[in-house]
Amino acid sequence: MSGAGEGGDESAVSSTGGHAPAPSATDGHAPALPAIDGDESALLTRAGHDPSFTLTDGSERAPATEAEDELPYSEKAGDEPASAPNAENESALAAQAGDDPVPAHHRRIRSFVTRAGRTSPAQQRARDTLGDRYVVPYVDRPLDYSRLFGREAPVVLEIGFGMGAATAEIAEAHRDVDFLGIEVHSPGVGALLKLVGESELTNLRIVEHDAVEVIERMIAPTSLAGVLVWFPDPWHKARHNKRRLIQPAFVSMLAGKLKADGFIHLATDWEEYAVQMLDVLGNETGLLNRAEGFGSAENGLLTRPVTKFEKRGKRLGHGVWDLVFGRQVR
Repeated sequence: MSGAGEGGDESAVSSTGGHAPAPSATDGHAPALPAIDGDESALLTRAGHDPSFTLTDGSERAPATEAEDELPYSEKAGDEPASAPNAENESALAAQAGDDPVPAHHRRIRSFVTRAGRTSPAQQRARDTLGDRYVVPYVDRPLDYSRLFGREAPVVLEIGFGMGAATAEIAEAHRDVDFLGIEVHSPGVGALLKLVGESELTNLRIVEHDAVEVIERMIAPTSLAGVLVWFPDPWHKARHNKRRLIQPAFVSMLAGKLKADGFIHLATDWEEYAVQMLDVLGNETGLLNRAEGFGSAENGLLTRPVTKFEKRGKRLGHGVWDLVFGRQVR
């Protein structure tokens, strides 16, 4: 779910360095893609909007790189440069999410392994045709959602969308909500872009990068309506549990990205991981469980789709555990 928003003209930035009102659709939907017909290549026709971006930074700074100049940043003169974790969580996050070239005792542990996988010709065509519009490059600055999506709407972040079927389903069912998905599996990004073209989904963007770094740097505080983490890798071997995404420091950071009425919705089919998730979220003072113990697939804004893998698991007697926690403002 990544990509480009409208912009690039001077009217998008006010004379004081702020933003002009974001365009809105009278029906609450994002700007529509052009009509689609014909064969599969026609399904992947570019959306027709100018994918270029202009910076909203009113302060003096060094010239931006070409990639930075094309992104919809929210930073204005006097703003903090990024929503970095606080000092208390810095070392814990550093121990969770990366392999930066730093001393071993500070090296970050990634919660994912980049899987080898074949990108199909159709997925590659989708990437080639729609990637410039829908895939947002990672940069160390917060996004401006109104410029990214071309309107004002609630924004829901999904971490790890896999092959994107559930993501496309909820985006199509909730066109009045904007979705930002994070995924590092290249064929999955291509598969979701293909669905974006087929269903004309203008309310979805993708960042193909490590989720911890994206959330640290590209997501502004108190800006999200919700966060979805559905079926993250359970890292079921005890020696690998440290690689699990749902850890106290990470959850604390997520809580700080939620609006006052925002939520975090987790789901897993690994019971031991579900118990750990419940413990971690239950001990985060910035969150409040919306259920007694485990919740349901409904989170107040949308309902988690049931995937073919979940259906098969249920037939085999496997369980699925959902947790929905809302932000607790003190």
